[in-house]
Amino acid sequence: MRPDRPYDLVLFGATGFTGGLTAEYLARHAPAGLRWALAGRNPAKLAAVRDRLAAIDPALATLPLLTADVTDAGSLRPVVAGTRVLATTVGPYVHHGEPLVAACAAAGTDYLDITGEPEFVDLMYVRHHAEAVRTGARLVHACGFDSVPHDLGVWYTVRQLAADGPVSVDGFVRAGGRFSAGTYHSALTAFSRTTQTKRAAHARRAVEPRPDGRRVRAVAGKLGRSAAVGMWAVPLPTIDPQVVRRSAAARPEYGPDFRYRHFAAVKRLPTVLLAGVGMAGLVGLVKLPPTRRWLLGRVASGQGPSAQQRARSWFRVRFVGEGGGRTVRTEVAGGDPGYDETAKMLAESALCLAYDELPATSGQLTPVAAMGDALLDRLVRAGITFRVLPQ
Repeated sequence: MRPDRPYDLVLFGATGFTGGLTAEYLARHAPAGLRWALAGRNPAKLAAVRDRLAAIDPALATLPLLTADVTDAGSLRPVVAGTRVLATTVGPYVHHGEPLVAACAAAGTDYLDITGEPEFVDLMYVRHHAEAVRTGARLVHACGFDSVPHDLGVWYTVRQLAADGPVSVDGFVRAGGRFSAGTYHSALTAFSRTTQTKRAAHARRAVEPRPDGRRVRAVAGKLGRSAAVGMWAVPLPTIDPQVVRRSAAARPEYGPDFRYRHFAAVKRLPTVLLAGVGMAGLVGLVKLPPTRRWLLGRVASGQGPSAQQRARSWFRVRFVGEGGGRTVRTEVAGGDPGYDETAKMLAESALCLAYDELPATSGQLTPVAAMGDALLDRLVRAGITFRVLPQ
């Protein structure tokens, strides 16, 4: 637990929109006695965030501010070495994330982020998993809307089934609200790097061990009308199925033969077709540097919707699980996925690593593999719903 370090938690990137919301969530909900600090490259902007936090809790007027830059590894080392847990919202992670991962792996510091970038996650496994295992660091990616509701939702569903035989789960996600600027930039970056993403996945497969004596799969579903949700099911090629598959590989509770499929649930077929055409065109455009720069410039990092707009946003992920001769339907639901709930998920994940009794693990981990029921219980107390639906 490294109690000798001066901080329990350092939040890197609090001057961004989602980072600022994460800081505000901690200001309202962190337990008394949490030793925490804000870190970033701009002291004046950090001080402005601290002023906002002091309006929530006057005791935070003296919250420590740590100056460091992800382009300067030397500035990161004392920040990372001085905390037990570091959470970062600075993306796109494939461009800005590795220095912090490397520093945390070397220092034995627990690391969390909110990335949804498969290339980044795979590269970090190849380059830093072994060092994190050696030092005892836990490197937990995808601790926001990518991929906590899906990862924990499948875990919750599997726990309702007998896992002594084959288990299959399908997930169907719906959401209303805006994606964050960080998510927008990360998505465009990922679309422009499909070749690099495939190369990183291949490099990881070459070194990552398979579960012994068990079969674990995330398979692409087919477009079609789903009777389970009464909508069109559109295969969704996000990082979430990969995260679920790795959780299943790490935990025997998923059974000897596990399969997951991931979909967006859409009411009308024309919406599906138009989205497919638009996505294909977007993928083509972002591969061209001039149009990629133009698209990235449409939404500036640090921007986000108002509190009133976020209050109208929502998400629901429904799961259909089969195993042990029975079928179970479950749901994970909450508010604004791109901002408020992502900030909540990241903050509660950081507090979970800092405070809760967890399995003895190290290296690169999924949220379920690192935190499991402890994080699920925290999110339920924080207002995110996990429930079994009537048949």
